[in-house]
Amino acid sequence: MTIATEEVQGQVTAPDTTFLRLSLRSILKTLPPQVFHRSPLRAWLGVLVSVTAVALGYGGLLVSPWFLLPPLWVFTGTALTGFFVLGHDCGHRSFASQRWVNDVVGHLLFLPLLYPFYPWRFQHDHHHQYTNLLEEDNAWAPFTTEIYKSQNFVLRFFYRLLRGRFWWLGSIAHWAAVHFDARKFPPSQRQQVRFSNHLVLLYALIFFPALLVSGGVWAVIKFFLLPWLVYHFWMSTFTLVHHTMPDIPFKTRSQWSAAEAQLMGSVHCDYPWWVEFLCHDINWHIPHHVAPAIPFYRLRMAQASLEENWGEYLYKTRFSWELLKTIGDRCHLHDERDCYRSFQEAGV
Repeated sequence: MTIATEEVQGQVTAPDTTFLRLSLRSILKTLPPQVFHRSPLRAWLGVLVSVTAVALGYGGLLVSPWFLLPPLWVFTGTALTGFFVLGHDCGHRSFASQRWVNDVVGHLLFLPLLYPFYPWRFQHDHHHQYTNLLEEDNAWAPFTTEIYKSQNFVLRFFYRLLRGRFWWLGSIAHWAAVHFDARKFPPSQRQQVRFSNHLVLLYALIFFPALLVSGGVWAVIKFFLLPWLVYHFWMSTFTLVHHTMPDIPFKTRSQWSAAEAQLMGSVHCDYPWWVEFLCHDINWHIPHHVAPAIPFYRLRMAQASLEENWGEYLYKTRFSWELLKTIGDRCHLHDERDCYRSFQEAGV
């Protein structure tokens, strides 16, 4: 089968969505069994790559002249995104066979990002269970016009910012608003949520005073804040592009199908090779949504299988600033007929 999406004059055409509803299981059966095989060597090699890259980044920041700092901030922040991706595999139990290894490694990789592992894992599982379901998905789900109008001025203001040219702050807003309040989680999860939050707090209480004592406020900006902002730029960009295109719908419960959502509601986006390398192929995202148990180093194999069997339904594009501009200019409010309406089209 051929890929139904193609770039035309800088725009992306959508795959044909008029196909019979099918079960997710029928898609999974077409994947080769090898894509689910864990390789401890390849998993730990990924950790070695990320630790080495982050160490090189911080070493460069320590000794380089001022004019080399901006590219080093970009490199270090991108390498830190690799920490998140490996922790992401831990959250899906695809890093190691032992649950305790996944939990320990996940927590350790998330700590330099100040990210609490268990709250993120619970929220992220919810996103996978309800991908592109308007009432439930917690990753870049749009407001309807009616819901937008019902919000107070402050929430409307920030929604407009994050849906426009300040999309790159979306990951920070999500991190701050969602993960640190145990009351937002079911009682059965609250003990684990508090454990992760306390661990992040303990790390911060040690890390930031040590950084301030050793180098002052500039050290906090140089070694933490700016690489951390680059990391959140990539997290915002990746998660936005993974599920947000002018012609990819979020659907209401009566219209939603898990198979359609996972196969057709996720986007494969090609990024520069060095981003793919440092971020462990997180943007080979369609197979990850079809089967979250696939380790990061098997995603390309799984993508090839999906293209062979379901290629006409896959959404593929390439990273560009024009792509981000298109999303930021058009993908504002949910529209049942046209997927999205801009704020201007909605008259708000």
